[in-house]
Amino acid sequence: MRHVTQVISRADWVPSEAKGTVTLRFEDRFRRRVRLKDDAGEPFLLDLAHATRFEDGDGLALTEGGVLLVRAAIEDVLEVTGKDTQHTARLAWHIGNRHTPLEVLPGGILRIQYDHVLMHMLEGLGAKVSRTSAPFAPEAGAYDSPQAGDEVHGHHDHTHAHSYHG
Repeated sequence: MRHVTQVISRADWVPSEAKGTVTLRFEDRFRRRVRLKDDAGEPFLLDLAHATRFEDGDGLALTEGGVLLVRAAIEDVLEVTGKDTQHTARLAWHIGNRHTPLEVLPGGILRIQYDHVLMHMLEGLGAKVSRTSAPFAPEAGAYDSPQAGDEVHGHHDHTHAHSYHG
């Protein structure tokens, strides 16, 4: 079986040289070790040293040679628009308060994965909400972006329970 032990940032390789593609939903683009299949149905083992987030355009380096191009899958998402900048900031706060991954699009449009409860909450807050299908690439967040010079890259402890107040 083919074996992947390294993720290459999209800025550090030429995607046209890919030996294949693998299309993954957002939930499947943060992994450490899992058996996957590329878009041609060929299996490979993703075996990274630590859980790593990979994005559309990144490469998965095969130990046997070659790179698989990562593609973000089309997903069921909501695009959220506020009345103005201040309203949009408030909407983003409410989304973040529910620990929901959020993508910020050009023009200040917010994108989240489809959730009927959040959709109704946002509509109740006066947002314009559109359900659509698109790739989803939310902000990585402060805990996923180590500071320069850090030797230990810790993550926020998310083992505590969350309650939903919506």
